[in-house]
Amino acid sequence: MLIASLGPELRATERNGLAVFFYLPHAHVIAARGVERFESGMLANYELTKRMTAEYCIRPFLVRHRDRCLKMLAKWSKDPNPHVRRLVSEGTRPRLPWSMRLKEFQQNPDFTLPLLERLKDDSELYVRRSVANHLADILKDHPDVAFAVCERWIAESDAGNLTTQQAANRRWIVRHAVRLPTKKGESRAIEIRNAAR
Repeated sequence: MLIASLGPELRATERNGLAVFFYLPHAHVIAARGVERFESGMLANYELTKRMTAEYCIRPFLVRHRDRCLKMLAKWSKDPNPHVRRLVSEGTRPRLPWSMRLKEFQQNPDFTLPLLERLKDDSELYVRRSVANHLADILKDHPDVAFAVCERWIAESDAGNLTTQQAANRRWIVRHAVRLPTKKGESRAIEIRNAAR
């Protein structure tokens, strides 16, 4: 019934205004009730994120059904809809500012790093920005891990196996991910940011 009540999908990834908040009650219902019914609840998340975002309501699923959820999100990382692909990164951010923290993911970045690897060359800035923000979250708890990822992505962009645009996109993700430790004067972050120019 909830899925049937949804209106048309968003056509753009930017400038959608506040109209999407019409679906905030849907998100609360999915978070509270959908988690008890994994398949239909995840389908509701999938459909909602194409109209608003499901980054809030998918988090109880990640807590209660972590492995099943991550397996499904790995498939969604190749979805044709950019809103769905963004959810894969944004919904699994360990320190999403306006929602509960995912403590298991905060303690162990290995849960989500494979998802970021799948999304790092996404064609949409909307998705890549989420990847950068997710990597910035990891930096706060596991700087050595996140810095190593950044350094590897820079090295891959220098290796000549990517298109010029892919290499530029990777470098943008890295610069965006390390911007806060760079502002704080952390030497490794500064080196990485300079290398990603």
